[in-house]
Amino acid sequence: MKKQPHKNWNHLFVSRIIDSMTEGVFTMGGDGRISSWNQSMERISGYSADEAFGKTCEILRCSRCFDKNCPADIKKCKIFEKAYTEPKECQLRHKDGHDVSVIKNASVIRDASDHILGVVETVTDLTELNRARHRAREAALRLGEIHRMDNIIGKSRAMREIFAAIEAAAASDATIYINGESGTGKELVAGAIHFNSDRKNHPLVTVNCSALSETLLESELFGHVKGAYTGAIRDRIGRFEEATGGTIFLDEIGELSPFIQVKLLRVLQEREIERVGESQKRKIDIRIVTASHQDLYSKVIEGSFREDLYYRLKVFPIILPPLRDHKEDIPLLISHFIKLLNKKTKKRIVDSSKEVMRALMDYSWPGNVRELENAIEHAFVLCNSDRIQQQDLPLEIRQANPGDTRSKQSFLNRSVKGKKVTKESLLQLLDDCSWNKAEVARQVGLSRTAIWKYMKKWDIPLQQAEFKPPV
Repeated sequence: MKKQPHKNWNHLFVSRIIDSMTEGVFTMGGDGRISSWNQSMERISGYSADEAFGKTCEILRCSRCFDKNCPADIKKCKIFEKAYTEPKECQLRHKDGHDVSVIKNASVIRDASDHILGVVETVTDLTELNRARHRAREAALRLGEIHRMDNIIGKSRAMREIFAAIEAAAASDATIYINGESGTGKELVAGAIHFNSDRKNHPLVTVNCSALSETLLESELFGHVKGAYTGAIRDRIGRFEEATGGTIFLDEIGELSPFIQVKLLRVLQEREIERVGESQKRKIDIRIVTASHQDLYSKVIEGSFREDLYYRLKVFPIILPPLRDHKEDIPLLISHFIKLLNKKTKKRIVDSSKEVMRALMDYSWPGNVRELENAIEHAFVLCNSDRIQQQDLPLEIRQANPGDTRSKQSFLNRSVKGKKVTKESLLQLLDDCSWNKAEVARQVGLSRTAIWKYMKKWDIPLQQAEFKPPV
């Protein structure tokens, strides 16, 4: 920290310490003239210590000083009268002319006889923080764009009913249950409900209930206190608290263990939570939206899902139709995905051929809208003209026989669902479903995560091309 020459080595030692600080620090004597100026002040203001020495704080052109522009006259400044200022956010004028957002604080220094020696001021640069705030605002805007209602595509009667349900759900604060096969857009619907509701300016927090073990999910949802279990080295708030004022979306709710089901029921009834390892109750103000690809009532009947929780969750149910039940929306969806992918890839594909449209309309879409989107993206990789051709489509769509596919699905639904999964049956299902894990999960009534876990357990690769049948 550069200051006027002084022979006292203690002052030199203190100066070195202050120079290492990231905050700007400067001092003024009783006459209001700058007497020291650390390196961070040089960076924040653009003025070197030599340029600042002997000047008043007028060089900083502070936007706020006791609620008005800095008078730069120490006799008029109220700092000596008040002895200190509360930290306040303001702007300083950099040497090159631009404004710098800072938090500024000041206090009077007195000697043992209570005589005023001068003033010390600290300046915290908010530039990086404001950039982070800006990025967070932009991210929230982009998230809102993704979950706009018009990103859910469809003009069929089935989809018009979904739009009406979303509008009704957004206008209320009721607990929502979304049911639909994998790939039907459950998360998009949850987002549309949130971003069209009064909670849209607060967080939307998503948790996949099938992705974590019971212990980890409990900590993820409710948070924990330091020492609650091995590895809990600090307090951590849970996702329920993170969603305060907003919405929490619990996907794959049918995967909850009985223990977590009891805890969630308490949240729905009392609107309060307890962090793992403490007994303090914390009130929460959140909207709860849940989703599942499974038939929850069947799980209630078989005893794996609590009936009281089931009725608490389905206050307002929204049932998403599979794509095969509203195929009239496929041309609209294709146009939408082509538009998005043109923007992403800088290509200029305008449409698909009649043969492609026929193949896409005939296909049964076990993976629903997500599978259609992936198919169009696959076609974009191969397409070298302005129209998607049949050879650009994924192999399973080109080779599909619609009659055989429906027959095969009907057979699988009758013979597989509810039965114990073995390595041999899983391999057969993967082969029958062209290695579409989402369709395999739907056929056996499990989550995709459960299918992935089985594949990992039995060393089955995720892609068919990597699978080597036993000799």
